[in-house]
Formats: sequence, structure tokens, C-alpha cells
Amino acid sequence: MCEDEKTERRAGPIEMAVSEHVENGRRNDDKTSVTDEEVYISKLRQAIPQCCAVGAKNLLLITFGTTLGFSTILIPALQKEDSDIKVTMEELTWISSLNLFLVPIGCLASGPVSQYLGRKRTMMLANIPFVVAWLIYYYSSNPGMLLAALAITGLTGGLLEGPVITYVAEVTQPYLRGMLSATSSMAVILGIFTQMLSGSLVHWRTVALINLIYPILCFLALCLVPESPHWLAVKGRLKESEHALCWLRGWVNPSYVHNEFGALCEAIQKPTDNTGSEKEKIWQAYTNRTFYQPFFLVSAAFFISNFGGCTTLQTFAVIIFAKLNAPIDKYTATVFLGIAQLIGITICVLTIHLMGKRKLSFLSVGGTGLCFLTTAIYGYLNNADYLDGIKYSWIPTTFMIGGAFTANICLRTLPWILAGEVFPVKVRSSATGAAGMIAYIMASIANKTFLYMENSMSLPGTIFFYSMINLVGLCLLYVILPETEGRTLQEIEEHYAGIQNLKDRPRKEQKATKEKWAVENPAIVHDESTEIGVAGSAGADLPPDLVDDGRGSYEMVDILAIAKRVVYGARDASTRSSSLGLFSASRKTAGMIAWPFIHSSSLSAFHATP
Repeated sequence: MCEDEKTERRAGPIEMAVSEHVENGRRNDDKTSVTDEEVYISKLRQAIPQCCAVGAKNLLLITFGTTLGFSTILIPALQKEDSDIKVTMEELTWISSLNLFLVPIGCLASGPVSQYLGRKRTMMLANIPFVVAWLIYYYSSNPGMLLAALAITGLTGGLLEGPVITYVAEVTQPYLRGMLSATSSMAVILGIFTQMLSGSLVHWRTVALINLIYPILCFLALCLVPESPHWLAVKGRLKESEHALCWLRGWVNPSYVHNEFGALCEAIQKPTDNTGSEKEKIWQAYTNRTFYQPFFLVSAAFFISNFGGCTTLQTFAVIIFAKLNAPIDKYTATVFLGIAQLIGITICVLTIHLMGKRKLSFLSVGGTGLCFLTTAIYGYLNNADYLDGIKYSWIPTTFMIGGAFTANICLRTLPWILAGEVFPVKVRSSATGAAGMIAYIMASIANKTFLYMENSMSLPGTIFFYSMINLVGLCLLYVILPETEGRTLQEIEEHYAGIQNLKDRPRKEQKATKEKWAVENPAIVHDESTEIGVAGSAGADLPPDLVDDGRGSYEMVDILAIAKRVVYGARDASTRSSSLGLFSASRKTAGMIAWPFIHSSSLSAFHATP
């Protein structure tokens, strides 16, 4: 039996279907000629369906946001003497944190469930427990019923973390991904704000009844949008995947998404392993730098966000404003806090694509730290009777609201955006679920310990602690945060594989041509220790951004990126070792030596990606 027949027998049904679909697409592409007028689709037309899909998903996050914001109005209501449900101090701390404690448990099931059922179906089913929880809230008569409702919302909130983060990353194009990912946090903040506003107007039981509207609307909206094309392709449902991609790119014909869909199909192909080592390969994906470095980054961003005071300020806003002697009603101040959060997250959505994540995150983290530091200093001076507490009470109120504003410019949004971008495709579902688990463990600890910290350290001391977390976090993010805005998921994965460095945004004039070249010359990156297939042949074209600048030199970073593909694509160790000499060349020399070496003499040592 020939080797080709053996290989065909080992191939799984998904791989065979993908290969057949891609080959059919190539034959059709050779026979079909489409003019620029026929394939041109406006940016607006491409953006509208992606916004619709993300908007339907955001209704689920608004629903989840209402469950987080409900504690903000429930806790002060239960503290009133005329409350119909009597609670102790210990029960109050659990009411503020139980749902967050249980979110990680839901996160454990988030990745596997969304991988099995699909992103869309998992999000649709998540609406049912939310309806049950709001009914329990409305009819509750003791603390146990309140805690049961909190437990349901916490578990369901964890279950939806994986699909909502992965869905937005898989249905959007790179130039829209950052902005539309930021709307996820905007939706949660909007849900929280509805509770602050409603709680200042009506009783908390009435608010619970009103909240039934959101999950019902979300379920209906999700019925109208497609499933993730990535998930459908992985499951071998290629026709449905292509149809979903056509819907998401502006309700276009398959010929328009041919290149993107072909790259997607080729990316999900992987050799079938019948030697019993498949589990080892899956485990290896979690030990590669392409997983643990992004996981550290996302965890650090979550730590700064939660222990930097953002979570506790939101949950205990009414209590904090009361202790700061706010010059306005504490509930009114909380509404202003919610408005500041909404304005901040809106600015994030509108500016993240223009400024990039690095600059915006530095502004957000630094601004939040300075606002909290100013409030802490005021608190110390006021407690020492250096200030007239009544005359200057507007200072801490203003700066706490300002801290909420600056935090939502990027700090609270950043880790959730990164969680959908920085993980490799093999582990993306489970990694996003694990990241969400870490986030809510931190948030629950922050909420659970706030009242105890405030009693032992005083409110100014607690706020000072939060300010230091933000300022130290600013230094950490400066070192470890890459600029992922405007980058493809492949480029981000290559950054963590050590192939390129994403400290700056791509230049505008290079952006379109680089993405086009990447589609035509795909490279599947696994890890530095794995051979990387370099698409192309002896006649391959130079990447469009590597052009002569008129002085006989090329861009050093990009030429090194290509050189690294050569080195790690070499078949034998001797070829790989000799290729490493490229990296010692100067900037001018690299442009003249590296590319001819790549272009001709070493191509015989490569294997092409299928």
C-alpha cells in the first residue's frame, strides 16, 4: 500500500471535508474572474452585520450586568431598619460577593460547553437561569432565597464568559475587533447603570421584576444572528460556516469571502494522530509560551482592575459616598457614578482603535491611581482636622466619580478584550473560561474583604492601597502589554511565539496590504520548538511592507520576522543553525542579505503549509 493511501486512511472526516472544500474552492477560483466592481463591499456594509451579531451578544451581557448592579441597591436597602428582610453583617458580605465567588465554577464548564454546543446556543440557554433568578428575587422572604438567586446568577455568569468573549473575536474583522470587544464591558456597565437608576426611583423588588425583560429580549435577538464560523468549521459544518461568514461580511456571495474562508479552513486542518499522543499534544499547548505568557498578562490586568478599587467602588458606592459625606444624596451620587462609567466606556469604544490599547490603558490606569490617591490624601487630612469636611466634601466625591470614569476608559475593559485576542486558537475557548474564572475569584475576594479592610485600615487607608495597586500596575503593563489593536489573531500569536514584536501599531499604509499578503501566504504558528510551514515557493513575492526605502535598507523588525520563519521552518538542525547567523547582521546588511537567503538558497529546506 502506498504512503498516500495510508495518509488518506488516517485522515479524519473533518480534515477530508476541509481538504475537499478548499480544493473545490481553488478550482472554482481558477475558473471564475470577479471584477473589482463586483466584489467591492463598503466598510459600512461589512460593519453592520458584525455590529448586529455583537449587539445580540451584548444583550446577554446587559442581563449579566443587571445581576452585578443589583447588589449595589440591595445592600443599602437591607441595612434600613424598616427592611422586610433582616440580615447580619456577615450575610451582607456574602450578598456582596457570593455571585462573584460562584462565577469561577461556571467558568470551568464555560469552555467545554461552548465548544460542544456552540457559542450561540450556549448564550441562548444562559438566559433561562437569569429569568428564574429574577423571579426568586421578587418573591424572596429571607436571606436564604436571596443567596439562592445570587448563586444562580453567579453560576450562569461564569457559564457565559467563554462564549461571549470567543464569539466577538471570531465573528469580527481585525479593524473592528478592538472597538466591538470594548462594547462587551460597555454592555455590562450599562446593565449596572440601569440598576443604579432604577434603584433610586422604585423598590428593589420592582427592579427585579423589570429585569425580566432583558433575558427575554436577548434570547429573541440571538435567534437572528449566525453561529461562529470558526466553531462551525471546526465541527466540519463547512457549508454553514461559509454561509455564516457571508452573513457577517455584509450578506455577500461566497466568492467575496473565498480567501478568508480558505484561510480559515486551512488553519483548522491538523494531522490526525492515532498513536495515542493526542492528549500529550493538547497538554503541550498549555505549556507553550503562546499560552502561559498571555495568561499571565490577562491575569495581571484582572488583578489591577479588581484590587485597584474598581469592583468595590461599584458594589459599595452608596456606602462609600455616605462615609465621604457627599454633598448630594448618596443615591444621586451613585447615579452620577454610573453615568461617569458609561461615558468612560463610550470613550473607550470610540478611541481604542485610534489610540491603541497601550496608550489608552496607560492613561486609564494612571488616571485611576491619581484620583484614588487624591481621595486618600483628602481623607487623611480631613480625619486629622486639617480641612473643613463640610466645605470641601465635594473633593472626594468628585475624585471618586473621576476614578470610576478613568477606570472605564480602558482599565476595566482591557483584560476582557485581551482574553479574546491573545490566546492561540487551540486553547482559546478553555483559556478564556479560565481567565474569566481568575477574574471573578479576584473580584469576589476584593468585595468580600472590603468591609473588613475598611474597619481595620479606615476608608482613606483602603483607598490609598487601591491607588498603589494602580500605580504599580501602570509600570507592569508598560513592560508586558503588547499593542494588539489593528493586528490579526495570527500576528498576536506570532508575537508570543517570539516571531515578531507588537509594541507599536501597524502603519496605516501597510495595514491593508499586510493583511492581504497574510491571507495569500498563511503560516500556522505553534511554538518556537515546532516547525513552522512557510507558504510559498521559489517564486514567492516579498511581503508588501518590506520595500526598499531608497537607501538600500529594509525594516529590521519585519526582515527578522521573515528570517525567524526561515530558521524555525528548516528541516534539519544544521540548516537551522546556519540560518541563525542572519540575526547578527546590521539593519542595512539584513535588508540586502536576509531576503535573498530566504528567497532562494534556503527554500529547499522548507516544507509548505497545506
